[in-house]
This record gives sequence, structure tokens and C-alpha cells, in this order.
Amino acid sequence: MTVQACNCSICAMVGFIHAIVPERHFRLLQGEGQITTYAFNTGVARHTFCKVCGVKSFYRPRSNPDGWSVNVRCLDPVDGMDFEIEPFDGQNWEAHAAGLAHLSKESP
Repeated sequence: MTVQACNCSICAMVGFIHAIVPERHFRLLQGEGQITTYAFNTGVARHTFCKVCGVKSFYRPRSNPDGWSVNVRCLDPVDGMDFEIEPFDGQNWEAHAAGLAHLSKESP
């Protein structure tokens, strides 16, 4: 799976590596009561944080409001799951965000 390493100020500082997936491919297995949500700027992106430790392990991105972005660094290791990390120019997000839209669409 190809994932994105964004260079925007937020992602670069916290080390968020994006695996953007369609809505139906995301399932929170536990801890829903420990999650809080924050929205800023346009209010479209729904940033989720753990109330206990403050980590943002997933969120609903503005570029893909029909899916989820999961921080690969927060996933438990899975045998055979390999990621190819590609750079994403989030410092110029408005110019490049449309290039992410296909990631939350179902494959044919």
C-alpha cells in the first residue's frame, strides 16, 4: 500500500504518515469513549485525539471526507503488510489536495 508523508507543519512535527482508506475499510475496534474530536479552519476535517495520551492516530481529512486517514505509525505490526511511503507537499495543500481524492474511493 502506498502511504503519504506530508510536509505540512502539523504532520511533519508529529510524524503522521497517512494511509487514506474508504469509509467501509475503517473500523475502530476499541476505545471509542476515549476519543475526542477537534475541527479548525473550514471545519471539514475532523481531527480525533485520544483523551488519555493526546495521540492523533486517525482522522477524517478535508481532502477525503468520505474516508479516513490512519497514521501508519500507530498501527500494530501486521505480517506481510508493507508500505511504500511517498512524499506529499502539504505545505502547498490547496494546490495538491485534489491528488488525494481517489484514495478514499472503492477500487473497481
